[in-house]
Amino acid sequence: MLKPDWLRVKAPQHQRIGAVADLLVDLKLNTVCQEASCPNIGECFAGGTATFLIMGPACTRACPYCDIATDRSKRDLDPTEPNRLGEAVARMALSHVVITSVNRDDLDDGGASQFLACIEAVRKLSPNTTIELLIPDLCGNWEALKIVLDAAPNVLNHNIETVPRLYKRVRPQGEYNRSLELLSRVRDGWPKVYTKSGLMVGLGEKDEEVKEVLVDLRRNKVDIVTIGQYLSPGPKHLPVDRFVTPDQFKGFKKEGEEQLGFLQVVSSPLTRSSYHAGEVQRLMSTYPR
Repeated sequence: MLKPDWLRVKAPQHQRIGAVADLLVDLKLNTVCQEASCPNIGECFAGGTATFLIMGPACTRACPYCDIATDRSKRDLDPTEPNRLGEAVARMALSHVVITSVNRDDLDDGGASQFLACIEAVRKLSPNTTIELLIPDLCGNWEALKIVLDAAPNVLNHNIETVPRLYKRVRPQGEYNRSLELLSRVRDGWPKVYTKSGLMVGLGEKDEEVKEVLVDLRRNKVDIVTIGQYLSPGPKHLPVDRFVTPDQFKGFKKEGEEQLGFLQVVSSPLTRSSYHAGEVQRLMSTYPR
């Protein structure tokens, strides 16, 4: 299936990309931008930003839409990673940082303690940087979730990914209701934290199903939603079922913000979970908690 014109990506500034990439190599850090083959890598690296991928680069799950490698073996965490990440944030002078991870189902706490250590390292070296976490479902371990949230990130993101009907095919080790419960628990237990979720379209869902997911997310007190076009990483991954038009994306945004009351819906073909994530700082000043 040929990509439509609206999915063309602007050529990146190679010099700025190289500077960010060199820093990541120097500090031996991974980014989801590289590991998941994000189409916005040029724009983000050229702008001096990146979404840091900790505890990786291999995931214990094998979701058929994702380009990250799979490794189900039990692996030790790197105790030096948090400090290296904190140094990268300081050297890049980031005002907002996004920290995500692969699924680490081999760990008792799903990696919660590593998220905590990373937050502490960033706060030590860049105390004015706002922190957004994009976390896995932690296998429903709510004590692990408490470890993460007690560290007081500014934003907690957990992606719902797709509509309930497609979960077994798209996210076989995930559970739709478990993800909703995680998001609800964040707002109930840590009301000052802004909650965020995201989903892909183009995997076989209908527009009405997307709207039903938006209703579910808002019912579970999510503040911010991202919606973007799924792009298959390769022939071994799920194929693209349809290309959603820019007007359809605008419709999702209007539905979410004007009718359901989300603080923000970022909805466009190239939107990804962390795309323009720093804009949350404006929301935090407009809707303080």
